[in-house]
Amino acid sequence: MTLDHAPPDISPESTYPSPVLEAVTPVSAHGSRLRTVPRWLRRMVGPLLLLVCWQVLSAAGVLHRDILASPGTIARAAGELIADGTLPAAMGVSLQRVAAGLLLGGVIGICLALVSGLSRLGEDLVDATVQMLRTVPWVGLIPLFIIWLGIGEAPKVALIALGVAFHLYLNVYAGIRGVDEQLVEAGESLGLGRWGLIRHVILPGALPGAMTGLRYSLATAWLALVFGESINADAGIGFLMNQARDFFRTDIIVVCLVVYALLGLLADAVVRTLERLLLQWRPTFKGQ
Repeated sequence: MTLDHAPPDISPESTYPSPVLEAVTPVSAHGSRLRTVPRWLRRMVGPLLLLVCWQVLSAAGVLHRDILASPGTIARAAGELIADGTLPAAMGVSLQRVAAGLLLGGVIGICLALVSGLSRLGEDLVDATVQMLRTVPWVGLIPLFIIWLGIGEAPKVALIALGVAFHLYLNVYAGIRGVDEQLVEAGESLGLGRWGLIRHVILPGALPGAMTGLRYSLATAWLALVFGESINADAGIGFLMNQARDFFRTDIIVVCLVVYALLGLLADAVVRTLERLLLQWRPTFKGQ
């Protein structure tokens, strides 16, 4: 049997290029080249562009120095504050306040979350009170803290601890109650008692929520520090900001704000490192 027609030519030379492939291939290649750039360098693009625009607007006179100092002026002010020891001393005082408030609020928040999360009786006794108190604007309690605790370090630490405790309580409690019931049943079938379940099943399952709560707590701690140091402070970064405000030194104000931001980023990086170390057993999606 013979074929009346020759088979179509399907060689690569006879095929027509797909317009879809033509459109996608350059984009894909460009995306692959971007992925070869170090991630830290890609993350710096946005801040660097912001600084360049800021400097250009300041040099052109669009941003007056009384409204917002230029990046160069701010850098010189930061160098002067570091050289005379003013900025390191203020950072040390602020870090001590945050550390004390974070420790106190963390202990209170985690203990209350364990009592409420591990026991129905504890939930009935604790949760309603905490939920009621957390709706009160904690910044509005500053006058009461000053009346109760004076104008020293105590009201500032108490304000930080209050904000930290609520965040940790909510996230640790949600983490405990979010543990899969089937895991608890599997632990019971393996012969684990109550404390064994808490140690090997419930607490590890609640750890991701606790780490999330810690990150929120750190952000709240720095926010509470700003409010606390803006009132009746004689040392710290907030005290520098108040002095700079009185003399219209926008450069020093921005330096203090940058220090707050850098300390917050450093604290967040520490928590991220802890997450990677403590949650190695829990693989998660990291993006493509």
